[in-house]
Amino acid sequence: MSKILKLIRNERGATAIEYGLIAALIAVACIGALQGVGGKLNTTFGNVSNAL
Repeated sequence: MSKILKLIRNERGATAIEYGLIAALIAVACIGALQGVGGKLNTTFGNVSNAL
């Protein structure tokens, strides 16, 4: 019984999952931001290429 109570009180796994979720949300935000910047950068290089 004491091992079960010890397992229930252990919060290390929950903390690791929370950090994983935070990292995943940051990654999704970065990907979204970089896609927008990438499109604009591609257009800029296309304009420079056409001008040359």
